[in-house]
Amino acid sequence: MRFLGGYPPGVLDQVRALIAAGGLGDHLARRYPAPHTVQTDRALYDYTSDIKQEYLRSAPPLHKVGYDARLDTAQHALGLHTAISRVQGGKLKAKKEIRVASLFKEAPADFLRMIVVHELAHLKESDHNKAFYRLCEHMEPRYHQLEFDTRLFLAWREVRSPPIVAATERPSII
Repeated sequence: MRFLGGYPPGVLDQVRALIAAGGLGDHLARRYPAPHTVQTDRALYDYTSDIKQEYLRSAPPLHKVGYDARLDTAQHALGLHTAISRVQGGKLKAKKEIRVASLFKEAPADFLRMIVVHELAHLKESDHNKAFYRLCEHMEPRYHQLEFDTRLFLAWREVRSPPIVAATERPSII
Protein backbone atom coordinates (compact mmCIF):
# COMPACT_ATOMS: atom_id res chain seq x y z
CA MET A 1 0.00 0.00 0.00
CA ARG A 2 2.90 2.31 -0.77
CA PHE A 3 0.72 4.73 -2.73
CA LEU A 4 -1.65 5.25 0.19
CA GLY A 5 0.78 6.06 2.97
CA GLY A 6 -0.47 8.74 5.32
CA TYR A 7 -4.17 7.89 4.99
CA PRO A 8 -6.11 6.91 8.14
CA PRO A 9 -6.13 3.20 9.12
CA GLY A 10 -9.90 2.96 8.55
CA VAL A 11 -9.52 4.06 4.93
CA LEU A 12 -6.63 1.64 4.40
CA ASP A 13 -8.71 -1.21 5.85
CA GLN A 14 -11.49 -0.44 3.37
CA VAL A 15 -9.00 -0.44 0.50
CA ARG A 16 -7.45 -3.73 1.65
CA ALA A 17 -10.92 -5.29 1.83
CA LEU A 18 -11.73 -4.07 -1.69
CA ILE A 19 -8.45 -5.48 -3.01
CA ALA A 20 -8.97 -8.80 -1.21
CA ALA A 21 -12.45 -9.10 -2.72
CA GLY A 22 -11.03 -8.35 -6.18
CA GLY A 23 -13.34 -5.38 -6.57
CA LEU A 24 -10.97 -2.43 -6.79
CA GLY A 25 -10.76 -2.48 -10.59
CA ASP A 26 -14.54 -2.68 -10.91
CA HIS A 27 -14.96 0.13 -8.39
CA LEU A 28 -12.64 2.39 -10.38
CA ALA A 29 -14.26 1.44 -13.70
CA ARG A 30 -17.70 2.37 -12.34
CA ARG A 31 -16.48 5.73 -11.02
CA TYR A 32 -14.34 6.61 -14.03
CA PRO A 33 -15.67 4.89 -17.15
CA ALA A 34 -14.46 7.53 -19.62
CA PRO A 35 -11.03 7.05 -21.17
CA HIS A 36 -9.31 10.01 -22.72
CA THR A 37 -8.12 10.63 -26.25
CA VAL A 38 -4.94 12.53 -25.30
CA GLN A 39 -2.47 9.99 -26.66
CA THR A 40 0.29 12.06 -28.29
CA ASP A 41 2.70 14.64 -26.95
CA ARG A 42 1.10 17.27 -29.18
CA ALA A 43 -2.38 16.47 -27.88
CA LEU A 44 -1.05 16.60 -24.31
CA TYR A 45 0.56 19.98 -24.99
CA ASP A 46 -2.75 21.34 -26.35
CA TYR A 47 -4.71 19.85 -23.43
CA THR A 48 -2.32 21.35 -20.88
CA SER A 49 -2.21 24.71 -22.65
CA ASP A 50 -6.02 24.92 -22.62
CA ILE A 51 -6.14 24.40 -18.85
CA LYS A 52 -3.27 26.85 -18.35
CA GLN A 53 -4.98 29.46 -20.52
CA GLU A 54 -8.20 29.13 -18.54
CA TYR A 55 -6.69 29.37 -15.05
CA LEU A 56 -3.08 30.59 -15.22
CA ARG A 57 -2.86 33.20 -17.96
CA SER A 58 -0.14 35.18 -16.19
CA ALA A 59 2.05 32.13 -15.51
CA PRO A 60 5.19 31.70 -17.59
CA PRO A 61 4.63 30.06 -20.98
CA LEU A 62 5.11 26.35 -21.45
CA HIS A 63 7.77 25.39 -23.95
CA LYS A 64 7.33 21.63 -23.91
CA VAL A 65 4.76 19.15 -22.61
CA GLY A 66 4.89 15.44 -23.23
CA TYR A 67 4.59 11.89 -22.00
CA ASP A 68 7.71 10.36 -20.53
CA ALA A 69 8.18 6.59 -20.32
CA ARG A 70 11.10 7.07 -17.92
CA LEU A 71 8.90 8.55 -15.19
CA ASP A 72 8.00 5.71 -12.92
CA THR A 73 5.89 5.14 -9.86
CA ALA A 74 8.95 3.57 -8.24
CA GLN A 75 10.45 7.05 -7.90
CA HIS A 76 7.03 8.47 -6.95
CA ALA A 77 7.10 10.67 -10.04
CA LEU A 78 3.84 10.73 -11.96
CA GLY A 79 4.54 14.10 -13.47
CA LEU A 80 7.47 16.44 -13.53
CA HIS A 81 7.87 20.16 -14.03
CA THR A 82 11.26 21.59 -14.92
CA ALA A 83 12.73 24.96 -15.75
CA ILE A 84 15.71 24.67 -18.04
CA SER A 85 17.90 27.75 -17.97
CA ARG A 86 19.98 28.71 -20.97
CA VAL A 87 22.15 31.70 -21.70
CA GLN A 88 21.07 33.49 -24.86
CA GLY A 89 23.27 36.46 -25.61
CA GLY A 90 23.65 38.35 -22.37
CA LYS A 91 20.36 37.10 -20.92
CA LEU A 92 19.37 34.03 -18.97
CA LYS A 93 16.24 32.39 -20.39
CA ALA A 94 14.20 29.75 -18.55
CA LYS A 95 12.07 27.30 -20.48
CA LYS A 96 9.27 25.58 -18.58
CA GLU A 97 8.56 21.92 -19.32
CA ILE A 98 6.00 19.45 -18.03
CA ARG A 99 6.37 15.71 -18.40
CA VAL A 100 3.65 13.20 -17.51
CA ALA A 101 4.28 9.50 -16.88
CA SER A 102 3.30 7.41 -19.89
CA LEU A 103 1.08 5.18 -17.77
CA PHE A 104 -1.49 8.01 -17.86
CA LYS A 105 -2.12 7.30 -21.54
CA GLU A 106 -4.26 4.38 -20.33
CA ALA A 107 -5.65 6.05 -17.21
CA PRO A 108 -9.12 7.60 -16.94
CA ALA A 109 -9.47 11.17 -18.19
CA ASP A 110 -9.99 12.59 -14.70
CA PHE A 111 -6.66 11.17 -13.50
CA LEU A 112 -4.79 12.77 -16.39
CA ARG A 113 -6.45 16.08 -15.56
CA MET A 114 -5.41 15.78 -11.92
CA ILE A 115 -1.75 15.22 -12.87
CA VAL A 116 -1.78 18.11 -15.35
CA VAL A 117 -3.42 20.44 -12.81
CA HIS A 118 -0.82 19.41 -10.23
CA GLU A 119 2.09 20.16 -12.54
CA LEU A 120 0.56 23.44 -13.73
CA ALA A 121 0.15 24.56 -10.11
CA HIS A 122 3.92 24.24 -9.76
CA LEU A 123 4.29 27.10 -12.25
CA LYS A 124 2.98 29.42 -9.52
CA GLU A 125 3.82 27.53 -6.31
CA SER A 126 6.98 25.45 -6.11
CA ASP A 127 6.24 23.82 -2.73
CA HIS A 128 3.37 21.55 -1.71
CA ASN A 129 1.87 24.04 0.72
CA LYS A 130 -1.63 25.38 1.41
CA ALA A 131 -1.42 27.90 -1.42
CA PHE A 132 -0.40 25.13 -3.82
CA TYR A 133 -3.37 22.93 -2.90
CA ARG A 134 -5.77 25.90 -3.00
CA LEU A 135 -4.59 26.56 -6.56
CA CYS A 136 -5.08 22.90 -7.46
CA GLU A 137 -8.63 23.03 -6.05
CA HIS A 138 -9.29 26.25 -7.98
CA MET A 139 -8.39 24.53 -11.25
CA GLU A 140 -10.06 21.22 -10.31
CA PRO A 141 -12.61 21.38 -7.45
CA ARG A 142 -12.46 17.58 -7.01
CA TYR A 143 -8.65 17.60 -6.83
CA HIS A 144 -8.27 15.79 -3.49
CA GLN A 145 -10.76 13.05 -4.39
CA LEU A 146 -9.07 12.58 -7.78
CA GLU A 147 -5.66 12.39 -6.12
CA PHE A 148 -6.91 9.67 -3.77
CA ASP A 149 -8.57 7.76 -6.60
CA THR A 150 -5.39 8.06 -8.70
CA ARG A 151 -3.52 6.47 -5.81
CA LEU A 152 -6.14 3.69 -5.78
CA PHE A 153 -5.60 3.27 -9.53
CA LEU A 154 -1.84 2.93 -9.00
CA ALA A 155 -2.39 0.41 -6.18
CA TRP A 156 -4.75 -1.57 -8.44
CA ARG A 157 -2.16 -1.58 -11.25
CA GLU A 158 0.44 -2.88 -8.83
CA VAL A 159 -1.85 -5.64 -7.50
CA ARG A 160 -2.99 -6.56 -10.99
CA SER A 161 0.53 -6.85 -12.33
CA PRO A 162 3.13 -7.03 -9.57
CA PRO A 163 6.60 -5.80 -10.48
CA ILE A 164 8.98 -8.36 -11.91
CA VAL A 165 11.79 -9.26 -9.55
CA ALA A 166 15.19 -9.70 -11.17
CA ALA A 167 16.82 -13.12 -10.85
CA THR A 168 19.58 -11.65 -8.66
CA GLU A 169 17.01 -10.24 -6.22
CA ARG A 170 15.17 -13.51 -5.61
CA PRO A 171 15.96 -15.19 -2.32
CA SER A 172 17.72 -18.50 -2.72
CA ILE A 173 16.04 -21.60 -1.35
CA ILE A 174 18.41 -23.96 0.42
